[in-house]
Amino acid sequence: MQTDAEIHFLTKQAFKGILEHNPYITKIHTIEKEVKEVMQQLKNEQFDFVVDLHNNIRSVLVKRGLGKPSASFKKLNFQKWILVNFNINKLPAEHIVDRYINTVAALGIKNDNKGLDYFIPEKEEILLTTLPKTHQNGYIGFVIGAKHFTKQLPIEKIISICKKIDKPIILLGGKEDVARAQTIEASVGKHIYNACGKYNLNQSASLVKQASKIITHDTGLMHIAAAFKKEIISVWGNTVPAFGFTPYLPSPTSKIVEVKNLSCRPCSKIGYDKCPKGHFNCMMKIDEHAF
Repeated sequence: MQTDAEIHFLTKQAFKGILEHNPYITKIHTIEKEVKEVMQQLKNEQFDFVVDLHNNIRSVLVKRGLGKPSASFKKLNFQKWILVNFNINKLPAEHIVDRYINTVAALGIKNDNKGLDYFIPEKEEILLTTLPKTHQNGYIGFVIGAKHFTKQLPIEKIISICKKIDKPIILLGGKEDVARAQTIEASVGKHIYNACGKYNLNQSASLVKQASKIITHDTGLMHIAAAFKKEIISVWGNTVPAFGFTPYLPSPTSKIVEVKNLSCRPCSKIGYDKCPKGHFNCMMKIDEHAF
């Protein structure tokens, strides 16, 4: 079995920053939209093997264009469809990370069971002394956003939860979360620091790394928190942990907060801009004392 190999990674330009400081990746190839932007570059590399973890149209074009031996991730879309439409779970009780690793099992690659990695460049580490004095001796990170509305706690829920927490809290999120964070900050008081939109992803990851605990929806920062073995309280709305995207090997004190036994849940494998049923019970009925 070969033990020393170059690893190249193909991704969209927007995601390069997540990978460029990973010492295990030899080279990153990026596209804006289409694979043809880099196909000749990829052919010039003369790869021995292609690992396809997306299994979509773009990755199929890569495999055909390179004509090399390959292995492709099994997305199990039919099983997900059965769960969403009939509430019948035929998915394996296996985390998505373990399913990814199974994709390369034929190469002799085995899980080291050390969890995820995330690498922050030194220049983007946030010094605690740059935070408000109220937050320099410890804080809880609260990731308030998510890509889809039905994955997010309603703002009034977040405010109520924050008022029940007697420790400093840093609100984490992107520029799209700034307005909601300002409302939360104004409603809760001085033990809230609104960091939404003020830091890039690596800097936000640094704040996650230094938090005592992370409260989060199903987001990228949730997985970064898992990489740092943080105690995570992950909140699940219209999607369910059975899809396999829960925090991977986080702190043993982590927990999942969800409303179980709702006949309408999951209503999607991704999310919606509004609750298709109108009641949003999967988030409105979340137990606020679970935090």
